[in-house]
Amino acid sequence: MTAAPPTDAERVAWLRLARTPNVGPVAFDHLTNRFGSAQAALDALPRFVQRGAVPQPPAVDEARRELEAGDRLGARLILGREPCFPSLLAALDPPPPLIWVLGDVAMLSRPAVGVVGARVASAAGQRFARALAVDLGNAGLVVVSGLARGIDGAAHEGALETGTVAVLGGGVGDLYPPEHADLHARIAARGAIVSESPPNHRAQARDFPRRNRLISGLSRAVVVVEAELKSGSLITARLAAEQGREVLAVPGSPLDPRARGTNDLLRQGAAVCEGVEDVLRVLEGLGGLHEPERRTWRGPVAAQPDAALQDRLADLLSPTPVSPDDLVRAAGAPAPAVFAALVELSLAGRAVFGLDGMVSRS
Repeated sequence: MTAAPPTDAERVAWLRLARTPNVGPVAFDHLTNRFGSAQAALDALPRFVQRGAVPQPPAVDEARRELEAGDRLGARLILGREPCFPSLLAALDPPPPLIWVLGDVAMLSRPAVGVVGARVASAAGQRFARALAVDLGNAGLVVVSGLARGIDGAAHEGALETGTVAVLGGGVGDLYPPEHADLHARIAARGAIVSESPPNHRAQARDFPRRNRLISGLSRAVVVVEAELKSGSLITARLAAEQGREVLAVPGSPLDPRARGTNDLLRQGAAVCEGVEDVLRVLEGLGGLHEPERRTWRGPVAAQPDAALQDRLADLLSPTPVSPDDLVRAAGAPAPAVFAALVELSLAGRAVFGLDGMVSRS
C-alpha cells in the first residue's frame, strides 16, 4: 500500500475502473495488479479482451459527477489502496475496490460485531437485538448492521449511543426503508453509513449480496438473531464463515419459522449466543481484538493468456461454480495465466465470478 494520498486523476481512474461493467472485486484486484494502476488497466481494456463485447468504462465526466454527488451529501470516497481503508476489508481476498462513507470514518477502524436478522422480526427478537447492541457498545464494540426493518433497526437503535455502522445496498444517500429516514440521519450524525454503490443509487436486489459481504467484512463476528431458512441474514453468515469470522446464532422456538435459520446455523456449528458474554468469549477465542494483516497492493503481474486457453477454460466452465484452482488442474496451465484468462472471460461476459471467488459460466 502506498502512503501517499491519491491524486484527483487517480481517484477518477479508480472510480471509472470500479464502475466498468463486468469488473467486480476479483477482476478489479487482478487488473490493478496486472497493469500496475487503474489508469493503465483502463488503457488496456480495448486491446486485451480478445473476444466478446469490450466493457466500456464510464466517461471521466460521469465519474466526476459521482464524486460531486458524494460531496453534496458530505460523504467521502475511500479507495482500497488508501491507508484509511478499513483494515478488515483490506484483508479480504479480494477486497472491495472502494467504499463511500457518510459520517465518522474513524468508526470503521474500531473493533465491530455484526448483528443481523429478520425484517419481519418478533418483538422478543427486536428486544434481544437492542439489548445485545447496548451491551456490545458498553464493551467497547461497534455494532454493524444493514439498516433494514426488524432486527437491523433494533440493533442500530441499541448501539447509537456507543457506535454503529449501517451498510447499505443502495448509496449512502438512499433512504430505504422510508420509515428509517430519521434513523439514517442519526447514524450519519453519530456513526457511519457505508456503501459500495454510487451515493444516490437506489438499492436493487442484486446489490444486497455485496452489502452483506461488507457487513461481515467489517465485523470480527456476526450474530444472527432471527432468520428464516431463505433469509438474506444466512447469506451474511455464510460470507462471514468464508471470511474467517466467527458466526453466532440465537436459539429459538422450533414453532417459530424465524428460528429455523438460526437453529440450522447452530446445527452446522455456529456458536450459541444468549448474551454479550458469548460474543466476548468468541472474540477472545479468536485472539482478541488485534488488527488483521492488510493485504499488500502488489505491482504488475505478467500473465498473457492466449485465445486457445480462454476457449479451453470456457469449455470447462458450467453453471455450477468451481474454484480457479480446480480450473488450473483441469486446464493443465500455469495458475497466473489461467486466472488472467478467467478475468478476460468475465470481462467479455463469458464467465462470472462470485463474491466468494468461485467462477461459473455466464
